[in-house]
Order: sequence, then C-alpha cells, then structure tokens
Amino acid sequence: MADSASLLFNPHTYDPEHFDPETRRLLRATVDWFEARGKRRLIEDYRSRAWLGDFLDFAAREGLFATFLTPASAAGKDDQRWDTARIAALNEIFGFYGLDYWYAWQVTILGLGPVWQSDNAEARARAAELLAQGEVFAFGLSEKTHGADIYSTDMLLTPDGEGGFRASGSKYYIGNGNAAGLVSVFGRRTDVEGPDGYVFFAADSRHEAYQLVKNVVDSSKYVSEFRLADYPVAPADILHTGRAAFDAALNTVNVGKFNLCTASIGICEHAMYEAVTHASNRILYGRPVTAFPHVRRELTDAYVRLVGMKLFSDRAVDYFRSAGPDDRRYLLFNPMTKMKVTTEGEKVIDLMWDVIAAKGFEKDNYFAQAAIEIRGLPKLEGTVHVNLALILKFMRNHLLNPVDHPAVPTRLDAADDAFLFQQGPARGLGSVRFHDWRTAFDAYTEVPNVARFREQADALCTFVETAAPGEEQSRDLDLLLAVGQLFALVVHGQLILEQARLTGLDEELLDELFAVLVRDFSAHAVELHGKDSATEDQQNWALGAVRRPVVDAARSTRIWERVEALSGAYEMGQ
Repeated sequence: MADSASLLFNPHTYDPEHFDPETRRLLRATVDWFEARGKRRLIEDYRSRAWLGDFLDFAAREGLFATFLTPASAAGKDDQRWDTARIAALNEIFGFYGLDYWYAWQVTILGLGPVWQSDNAEARARAAELLAQGEVFAFGLSEKTHGADIYSTDMLLTPDGEGGFRASGSKYYIGNGNAAGLVSVFGRRTDVEGPDGYVFFAADSRHEAYQLVKNVVDSSKYVSEFRLADYPVAPADILHTGRAAFDAALNTVNVGKFNLCTASIGICEHAMYEAVTHASNRILYGRPVTAFPHVRRELTDAYVRLVGMKLFSDRAVDYFRSAGPDDRRYLLFNPMTKMKVTTEGEKVIDLMWDVIAAKGFEKDNYFAQAAIEIRGLPKLEGTVHVNLALILKFMRNHLLNPVDHPAVPTRLDAADDAFLFQQGPARGLGSVRFHDWRTAFDAYTEVPNVARFREQADALCTFVETAAPGEEQSRDLDLLLAVGQLFALVVHGQLILEQARLTGLDEELLDELFAVLVRDFSAHAVELHGKDSATEDQQNWALGAVRRPVVDAARSTRIWERVEALSGAYEMGQ
C-alpha cells in the first residue's frame, strides 16, 4: 500500500528510476537547479516579473530542451527523442516550481509542432540546430481580433514573384515572442481563396521586419504581440501550405494541450505541502485547525482529487504513446486532460485555500502564486467550453459502441512518439472507436463507491439512448455542456481505474476518491435538471441519477491520516 507522500512528487526523495539514465539525470538536475535557487529567489523573480534568462541558460547548458524535444527523425544524439512520458514528468516539475518556467517550455513545444510535422528538411535541420544552441520557439497562431479562429487570419502573404512571399500582419498572445529563434507563423495568401491559401512559415524574432510590440500580460511569461512588416518569406521558410497548414495548427494543439494537465498537478502538489503543513501547525480556539471535521474533509477531498488527477494523466500518456492511424482514442483523452484535470486542479487549490484562508495571500509562500496560476491552465489551448464540446463528439461511440482494441500497456519505455507528428487530417472524430469502458469498472465491483458510481455511469448510457438532446436542443450549448460534464466524469473514472489496476493502488484510497466522484456526478445531474431547456424526461432522469456516496467513517479517518502525514514532508529551502 502506497503512503501519501509516495504518490506525490517530493523533490527531497525524487528519483525517476523508471527512465533511462540520461532522462533520469536531466530530471534530477532540473530539480536540483530549482532547489539550489531557493524559495526566496523563486518568489522574488515571480513578483518582479523577471525574464527567465538564467533558467534558459541552465536548460541550454544541460541540453534539456534539445534532448526532450528533438524527435528521433531529427536527432543528432542518441538520447534525443519525443517521449511523452518524460515530457509529462518535466511538466510536473516545472509546474511545481512555477508556471512561468513551464510556459517558456510549453510554447516552445507549440512552436516546434508545425516544424516537426513539415516535410521541409532544411527547416527541420535549422530547428534541431537552434534547439541544440539552447534557443526557445514560439507558435504564431492567435490574433488580437480573431483569437485562435484560424479561418479568419489577417496575417497576409503576398507573392514576391520569386517563389516566396512578403508577410504583413500581427499576432497576439504569442509566448516567447520576445526571444524565439524560430516562430511558426500561420497566415494566408492574398492570391488564393479558401483553405488552399493557408500557409505556415518560419520567422525569426531577431529579423528587422519582425516588430515586437509588447508583453500583453503582467508576468515573467512573455506573451507577446508582434507584427511582421513586409517580412521576407523564402521558399526554405515554408512549413505547410493549403489544408496541411490548417491540419498542422490543430495537430500541434493536440500535442501541446496535453502538457497542461501535468503542470496543474505540479502546482497542486507544491501548494498541498504548504497548506497541510500550515493547517497542522495552526492553533485556533485552542485546537489545531486540522481537528475540525470540515477542515479534514476539505483537505482529504483535495488530496484524493489530486491523486485522481495523477492517475488519469499517467494513464492518458499510455494512449498517446500507443496511438496510430487505427487507434485515435487519444483524441478524447487529450481534451479530457486539458479540461477535466485542470479544472480539478482549481478545485484542489480552492479546497486548500478555504482551509488556510489569509495564509494563501502571503507573499513569502508559493501558494499565493499557485492560486493565481492554476486559473490559467483551463483557459489555455482552448477554453473549458471548447474542450467540453469536443469531448461530446465522442460520447455515443464511447458509451454505447465499444470495439475490441489490443490492451494498452504502461508506456515508460525509451521510445520516440513519432505518430504525434504524423496525425494526418484533423477530422473524423465521430468515427473514433473505443474499448469497453465497463471493463475497468468490472475489476472493482467490490469497492462500494466504484459500484455506486457505476450505477450513475450506466444511467448515463440510458440517458443517451432514451433522453439525449434532440435536434433543437443540440443548438443549446448551455444544456450540452452540462451533459458533457457527466460524460467527462465517466471517462475520468475509467482511466483512473485502469491506472489503479496497473499500479496496485489500494482500494481504500480508491473508495474515498470515488465517493467524491459520486458527489460530483450528482451535482452535475442536478445542474442539468435546472437547465431552462431540459425536457420533463431529462429532468426526471437527472433526479433519478442522484446518488449518495457510501459513507465509511473509519475509511475516511485512515485516508485523513495519510493527508496529515504530509505536514512537514517537504519545505523548499530558502
């Protein structure tokens, strides 16, 4: 049975021995760099909005980004590959120490996406060399007027008569736009109408025709606005044209949005050590704060939600790494990591903040920045609403039309995830098929709250068959999103159970976690009941799906003892 601390990242004991030696060395070196830097400097840089130059210097010296973000097809060294498992591990570390560090890495990943998907050998070689030199990258997609609506881009490319173009226009919300050695920029030709006119090209932020306007946020993150003014785009700079450019944009987001879940996990882990330690040592009305039943419940709920976030995300890695043209289940699990795990992170922080109250505002704590930064992750790479709407596209096939798929093992092997840059056309989501979700639940029929949640999941299948939104309701996104939350919980529970089985997670902890999920399902069912357009059948179904978790006071006390043991388990040195 795992203890509470072993389930959370702890820099004092961290040893990623499941990875190859070079990965293990780089992950540990990254942790050691932050620990040597100390909490005071970490917080001061965050408060003063200092650019991350010294961190990027460290990453360059170690070859960190080059090792982790160069696919095998472009590698110059044996240890270079695109390995989602170790990328996820680094996301968690960066989130643990500060989202600003993670952000510089995340937008480098996005900037590389169109390059690694390109057939332009010269551009790929240039990107590999820039990575080797320690450069960062940027993804020039969003615009001030249109956001990420790439159909309406105003970055215009005019043919120059020599096989190239002159690009003019602006981009907004572009991370690393102040320092990127290469910016992947999306635009459209002025001489070609429709999708055939799309172009992805590589730009250099140091070019005189690249005009950096400002950082649009008050942060160490440099989220830039930039303008291209008659920027020369040579044939060697063209990454994609036509529909392939559109697909490259969406497939890049598919790769990049996954990183948000593990960053959220890292933030919550660091904040949890601080919160539990403070609450355990705070005396109120002559008693430790943790003596109050509501405090124990809130901290226990926060802990089991965080464990659920980790279980789901770890299992999702396996589906990413095992994906291929005939297995695109990752296209559901990806927006789940983006939407569900990051919103769970918000709940975890809120639960702890309710306990530590004013302590959560203090400038000398990590928690103060965690409470701010955790809000950003559900809103990056598509909002919660956008990703919920995407998740809904898979609901009927996932719940009602399972097919046989080969079992997906735990994927911690040192392999290159080449398919992520060979995803092909970004369409056909309705044809994606899944294995039977019930199998994961069948393995835990003896766990009371898993069985209770299974009743609700089965009820959702009945809803889809008998009371699903009709044609008119399908235009009511407010109602559909409530349904999406219910479906997301089933998928969340499924992968949690799969990972629990693979890792031998003890059933008592799983039972406490599913008690929370039962309550969540009931709350979303009540929300559906109250929607303006809900039919009488839907209202009746919703109330019928409400369940009370199976209460076991002794079990809850034992899980609380694991949470309490986190007090003092980690404190970042000054």
